Amino acid sequence: MIRVIFFDLDKTLLPEYDPEPAKPVIKELKRRGYEIIFNSSKTRAEQEYYREHLKVGTPFIVENGSAIYIPKGYFPFSIQGKETREYIVVELGVGVEEIRKELKALETSYGLKYYANSTKEEIAEFTKMPLDLVPLAMEREYSETIFTWSRDGWQDILKGRGFNVTMGSRFYAVHGHSDKGKAARILLDLYRRLDQVKSYAVGDGYNDFPMFDVVDEAFLIGNLRHEKAKNVSSIEEVLEVIE
Repeated sequence: MIRVIFFDLDKTLLPEYDPEPAKPVIKELKRRGYEIIFNSSKTRAEQEYYREHLKVGTPFIVENGSAIYIPKGYFPFSIQGKETREYIVVELGVGVEEIRKELKALETSYGLKYYANSTKEEIAEFTKMPLDLVPLAMEREYSETIFTWSRDGWQDILKGRGFNVTMGSRFYAVHGHSDKGKAARILLDLYRRLDQVKSYAVGDGYNDFPMFDVVDEAFLIGNLRHEKAKNVSSIEEVLEVIE
């Protein structure tokens, strides 16, 4: 039996941006033999930073399910996808330039501020992210993050043009017709080619709901409600509940 646990990062596994508080949780899950999968709105570059600090070498899902990064040779069978030096990339979303073209047309009328039209200093202020991590967040491939806007309406326009607009713990994300659940399902199917799978997911935002729908047990940190997820106050509570 393979046990797979999907983690949102912001405000879930990571209370802030420092990876240190997550180390005991990761260590315990490794001790129990879990496959730890980051499934986050964060970019590949950001997730590689946390993977290095937390010593996690499993596949990971970026930018709200827009792509799955699978280390080469991780599975003992071939996987169809884009090949890079380190990964096989299963792309499910659209390129960020397509998204930015639409946002550019709306930014003046709706007062949109997002990565591509913000300075590093503005991004650090919006996100409270350490300035040295901002360049990693700016390496977007499949999505944009809307920090502020002057009036509503842009959300429906983008949805009408075929994009997903989803709310995370703090900001809206704009991406293609991908989500965390679709990507998680694909990855779980790969694991099922190896053995039976027991799956879990932990998140805190509306964008985590599709991920909850495809796992055996889901945990929701905070005050939101999802019919399939158990509300918990912390990751440590999750560790007490799961096997």
